[in-house]
Amino acid sequence: MNTNKNFILKGEIAFSLNEKEIQTYHEGYVVCKEGICLGAFPDLPEEYKYFPLIDCGNHLIIPGMTDLHVHAPQYTYRGIGMDLELLEWLNQHTFPEEAKYADTAYASKAYSYFAEDLRRCFTTRAVIFATLHNQSTINLMDQLEATGMITYVGRVNMDRNGGEKLQEESAEVSLQGTREWLDTIQGKYKNTFPIITPRFIPSCTDALMQGLGKLSEERNLRIQSHLSENKAEIAWVKDLVPSSSCYANAYEMFHTLGDNNRPAIMAHCVYSDEKEIAILKKHGTFVAHCPESNMNLSSGIAPVRKFLEDGLQVGLGTDVAAGSSMNLIKTMLCTLQASKMYYRLVDTNVKALTFEEVFYLATRGGGKYFGNVGTFQNGFEFDAVVIDDSKMHSMRNMSIRERLERMVYNDSDCIIMDKYVKGKQIYYHE
Repeated sequence: MNTNKNFILKGEIAFSLNEKEIQTYHEGYVVCKEGICLGAFPDLPEEYKYFPLIDCGNHLIIPGMTDLHVHAPQYTYRGIGMDLELLEWLNQHTFPEEAKYADTAYASKAYSYFAEDLRRCFTTRAVIFATLHNQSTINLMDQLEATGMITYVGRVNMDRNGGEKLQEESAEVSLQGTREWLDTIQGKYKNTFPIITPRFIPSCTDALMQGLGKLSEERNLRIQSHLSENKAEIAWVKDLVPSSSCYANAYEMFHTLGDNNRPAIMAHCVYSDEKEIAILKKHGTFVAHCPESNMNLSSGIAPVRKFLEDGLQVGLGTDVAAGSSMNLIKTMLCTLQASKMYYRLVDTNVKALTFEEVFYLATRGGGKYFGNVGTFQNGFEFDAVVIDDSKMHSMRNMSIRERLERMVYNDSDCIIMDKYVKGKQIYYHE
């Protein structure tokens, strides 16, 4: 276990220079000083030769990945009920399961599986939904803090359409519960941060949405929610907020889209058109693209190429449990495949995403939500994953970029050897 604050990793290095370019170094070096990356190099600069060197051999070394959208209480039933569409799936599977988190012992055990598996995967940073239960949400935050990962966690708000066991009595009760949660955790964590979390507009009355918008501003907190995932959901929101011009405008009316200093995350955006894109861009909102869950629940294909061309901030989300895995490599693959189907079946004028672009979304694209995160350029926080792909036998002498692409299309034979978050080693393969 590496406990040095200053060190060098040597190996097969790859990181994004920008959305279009991946820089690679064969037997290269990436330097960490007190949690900050000092850069990656083909040859080690003289001034760093006194740093301890960790030789990773032929292993791949890439930046850590960011999961912008995942539901912790759904982890233990991921991949169940996939014959349903969104609203039916929520009512039949999600809401009954999340109601069980009123039992803190149940929640603690379930969250232990989630936290440990998150520690072992490609993710170094994540933005997470919990449930509306304060003590269970705090338990999740305690467990995540212990992993060494850096996360945002949201205590979910719901005062309508959650069923008998997953619905708060009123907007006032929901807001008071959120304030109590925030007061309890204030100053408690180093790496785990609160985020305001209205589940989505169908789950929150106008009074609750307005109150959450004000609370976000009062406490300088960010917001996460869902947007334009499913056609039935969109029609429902129009009925619930008839004065809105579109789903994104409904959030805007309640002051829950944040701004460039407090960027919100909106997951999915499958049916976001030019009007919604303009609203999201105006507020500096991040889009969490969740391609696997969009396919599993027959929601549709998000126009990610359009988002990028219009200058939106975009990252990837596993969206467990509608997504079947917290493995962001799998999410990258689904992103590539979905973009190809969008090009072929929806609009041939919209080119499919390249591998370089999707690697960027998984690392730097989502990492932007946390600041200077997601690449090995000088001055960025040092998040790194070391990967052994030697079991993927080949007769070719492949480049680092080819090895990365092959790993995304067939990740079952790769092993995470080490994982670093802000320079601290939080996982190593024994």
